[in-house]
Amino acid sequence: MNMTTHTQTAILAGGCFWCLEAIFDELQGVLSVESGYSGGHLANPTYRQVCDGNTGHAEVVRLIFDPALISYEDLLRIFFTIHDPTTLNRQGGDIGTSYRSAIFYLDDEQNAAAEAAIAELNAARLWPDPIVTEVTRFQAFYPAEDYHQEYFAHNPTQPYCRAVVAPKVTKFRQHYTVRLKKAA
Repeated sequence: MNMTTHTQTAILAGGCFWCLEAIFDELQGVLSVESGYSGGHLANPTYRQVCDGNTGHAEVVRLIFDPALISYEDLLRIFFTIHDPTTLNRQGGDIGTSYRSAIFYLDDEQNAAAEAAIAELNAARLWPDPIVTEVTRFQAFYPAEDYHQEYFAHNPTQPYCRAVVAPKVTKFRQHYTVRLKKAA
């Protein structure tokens, strides 16, 4: 019997893509995570060009997920807990438009889900400031350079990874233990 898995794609920006990739890599139902760039005007930008802030791109992750195992809405709920969606063009010490909070939706259903999630969270007043997450129609995804892929997994002792990524991954694991992929 040949079983074909129906997959969906999500494009999310919430600061440094190393953090998002490290977290979503561990989530049940997420089949692949790729770091890259989206939301700008330059085709095939480099990391340096994106960091310079002139391309309009955000650091993003492209998630391929199985909606039978995790819904897009659940991905958004987790997304909103692993970064600060109330700071414009900033996540902690990372400052600039490339670090903005953004959801690049691929269809009307994703757009509606993103808008509903933001409205629900704003109504719940979980943060003292309103959510500033950009919700924009997806245009293009450009993969980041190879050395950015699985960065945390390959560089856990790098200072930024120890100071910023590792604490976020630890917090995620504590809050979402039941949603983690089981160790092989």
